[in-house]
Amino acid sequence: MTTPLQLRELISRQDGPILLPGAPNALTARVIEQAGFEAVYVSGAGLTNTYLGMPDLGLLSVTELVAHVAAMADAVSIPLVVDADTGFGNALNVQRTVRQLERAGASALQLEDQVSPKKCGHFAGKGVISQDEMVGKVRAAVDARLDENMLIIARTDALSTEGLEAACDRAAAYSEAGADILFVEAPRTREQMEYIIRNVPGLHLANMVEGGLTPLMTRSELGELGFSVALYANAAMRGAVAGMRQVMDHLAEHGDTKDAAHLMIDWADRQALVRKPEFDELDRRYAADVPVTGGVA
Repeated sequence: MTTPLQLRELISRQDGPILLPGAPNALTARVIEQAGFEAVYVSGAGLTNTYLGMPDLGLLSVTELVAHVAAMADAVSIPLVVDADTGFGNALNVQRTVRQLERAGASALQLEDQVSPKKCGHFAGKGVISQDEMVGKVRAAVDARLDENMLIIARTDALSTEGLEAACDRAAAYSEAGADILFVEAPRTREQMEYIIRNVPGLHLANMVEGGLTPLMTRSELGELGFSVALYANAAMRGAVAGMRQVMDHLAEHGDTKDAAHLMIDWADRQALVRKPEFDELDRRYAADVPVTGGVA
């Protein structure tokens, strides 16, 4: 079974929304897979934060994204849902972006209707392109995918600029254009979330951003509302930063890490996480038989 088909079946068979944690790199994707999650989200914000040390303001290039997706696809066997921002241009750029990311290992792509350069969906000052232009982008993405099971997620940020009804109209139009999953970003209340589900047929994604604009809900609560995907795009990264700060605070205070073992994974766990035993076995399997030379005739 291909990973796009695997993801489609996973979403369709879930009793409640699929939990979708985000990863900014291959190591985090490994942690998410080891924790038992069945898919991972390649977070554009997380990648920008960790790779560039910069905010989520559309600063990442498609080339940088493709390289990270390829590394993550090589590191895990679960499907990758990739945040492709605005598609890095117009509809023609979207087609090239889809093909590049699909070849790199994406099982689903998320496209949004913000103007470029985009901003985090929970930042102020966002702007959106016209509905017709985004419809063209969604159609271009659908036409560009080689595997028909690859999912296209259409996100609208129009709620903050045009209001709830306009955002729902856009989501419905994107669904009509061929989007498989709909993502109305940054509803501010449970009532708005209920309205979205009630008025726009289809599969919906809820973005659970700790400290963001949307109320945090449990998986069961989101399931009751009718959401199919619960996204936690940067929970792992933010937890990792908290852990790094603890270790660095300890080192700064004590001048060593002798008593900080409890703050870190141990040596063996680290090597297992990056599959060193597997690589050692491969090294033995492919090692050349080097003849012994020299010595007394």
